[in-house]
Amino acid sequence: MSDYLKLDHIDKSFHRGGVETQVLREINLVIDKGEFVSIIGHSGCGKSTLLNLIAGLTQVSSGCVLLEDREVNSPGPERAVVFQNHSLLPWLTVYENVELAVNKVFGGKKTRAERHAWIMHNLDLVQMAHAKDKRPSEISGGMKQRVGIARGLSIEPKILLLDEPFGALDALTRAHLQDSVMEIHASLKSTMIMITHDVDEAVLLSDRIVMMTNGPSATIGEVLSVGLERPRKRLDLVSDKTYIAARESVLKFLYERHHFVEAA
Repeated sequence: MSDYLKLDHIDKSFHRGGVETQVLREINLVIDKGEFVSIIGHSGCGKSTLLNLIAGLTQVSSGCVLLEDREVNSPGPERAVVFQNHSLLPWLTVYENVELAVNKVFGGKKTRAERHAWIMHNLDLVQMAHAKDKRPSEISGGMKQRVGIARGLSIEPKILLLDEPFGALDALTRAHLQDSVMEIHASLKSTMIMITHDVDEAVLLSDRIVMMTNGPSATIGEVLSVGLERPRKRLDLVSDKTYIAARESVLKFLYERHHFVEAA
């Protein structure tokens, strides 16, 4: 049985003004189908760069990204990205923003009626069908992110990539969206990879947490398996020993890395 997603000996460097900066080095990771993986680390450790490599938005310097044994070297609908700044087109309605993606991928595969039903299905998944005729300026930040997630899911990607999708939201909205993502993941069995700075978020949502060392030349320091059964309810986890232990492991890793930087 082949690996679903494999990051194989990846290095990434950027060149500017004749100076080469190595951002990532020797990244090796295998992610299973249906797994939820969070990537966490201090600012500048190359988390978003790594996500962009998986998305095909950036080319590796050496090594390769393999999805079902096929090399990833360009963007494609099998890898959808949800950014922190929702990236909705302001002149289009909620429905039209999702429709744009659906028409691009399924224009020649589904009838107009089938595409409409599929758009509404994905808006229903994120509880945004009621706002289908509103424009981004007429809805809240959390609602915009829901639409961004619906748009990503609507193209039926093999992997949904989440780049700090809740980072700009208030705590209550963030919690509601985290719960929604957990429900979607449980329902669709989607493979999801999320960049985050939030330790509690990573432990709550993830099957595994990939902890990055500090940049430049960052690599994977540790990978923690989160041994919490699903479905998960945040209130039940407050005093859960497994949750507390996982949280402490991530905090210890991040604190020690931060202390190392201060001492340098």
